[in-house]
Amino acid sequence: MKPPPLRPKLDPFYRVVESVLIGQRKLVDCLLMGLLTDGHVLLEGVPGLAKTLAIRTVSSALHLQFSRVQFTPDLLPADILGTQIYNPRTGEFTVKKGPIFANVILADEINRAPAKVQSALLEAMQERQVTIGDGTFPLPRPFFVLATQNPIEQEGTYPLPEAQVDRFMLKVLIDYPSQADERIILDRMGSVDSTTDVEPVLTAEDLAELRAAVDAQHVDGKIKDYIVNIVRATRTPAEYGLEIAPLIQTGASPRAVVALLRASKANAFLSNRTYVTPEDVKRTAPEVMRHRVILSYEAEAEELKSDAILQRVLDRLPVP
Repeated sequence: MKPPPLRPKLDPFYRVVESVLIGQRKLVDCLLMGLLTDGHVLLEGVPGLAKTLAIRTVSSALHLQFSRVQFTPDLLPADILGTQIYNPRTGEFTVKKGPIFANVILADEINRAPAKVQSALLEAMQERQVTIGDGTFPLPRPFFVLATQNPIEQEGTYPLPEAQVDRFMLKVLIDYPSQADERIILDRMGSVDSTTDVEPVLTAEDLAELRAAVDAQHVDGKIKDYIVNIVRATRTPAEYGLEIAPLIQTGASPRAVVALLRASKANAFLSNRTYVTPEDVKRTAPEVMRHRVILSYEAEAEELKSDAILQRVLDRLPVP
């Protein structure tokens, strides 16, 4: 099959973003997957790995309204959603909308605020609407939450509620750059006047066109069965010849099936193809499922990560 004709539209986007982000092609791909599939993305890594810079740079390359919320322990739900203000002259309440009313939301250090604040995002992330007082207000479209968090072992962090974590289509782990990339970062960012500004190159209309192209990716029935089997193997591993049931407390939700299909389509599109292969599924499975598989105390005692469990599943299941 011929490569998708719209794929070259992303070349200017990659060019301006990678002029700031060094050696982070996979991260940029994952952020694009979220943008092209109407999915939210969660980035996790220790401080100083340019998580915030990555999201801000990607947002700057889009002709969309951007809003940043810095999560802190004293943050209130009204600080994100908005509130009602009483007007003594008219005796009426008026709604003051919060920063959630934008196309791209950077929820910075999302796990440094209490659970009730994190839960304030649930309705917005799933329903694309916000309730303030007795009124419900639709959010602008497109609407994406791109969040960063520090590892929960660090001081001052709170674990995100499982219901909220499941709303994130992808969870991306950020690691330290390579020695060569770190030297480039030093050369490029070492001066006091170094700039990280980029020009916007994609409009909302461009995104809608690209998303339609991603939706049109061909997915064979065997690939769909493969996706379903991967997710179900985390719930009933014995049916697939896997002896990992004691390591898993809760398997991936049905939302993971839809997310894995969409992510695989987006990966195929970014790889300049019009059809999905098993490699697309394998490449995106860790980002889609690592936060949806809840490990047991036994797995934690053995210091196992969900990625290791998922790798066992991918190694065991036959590839179509």
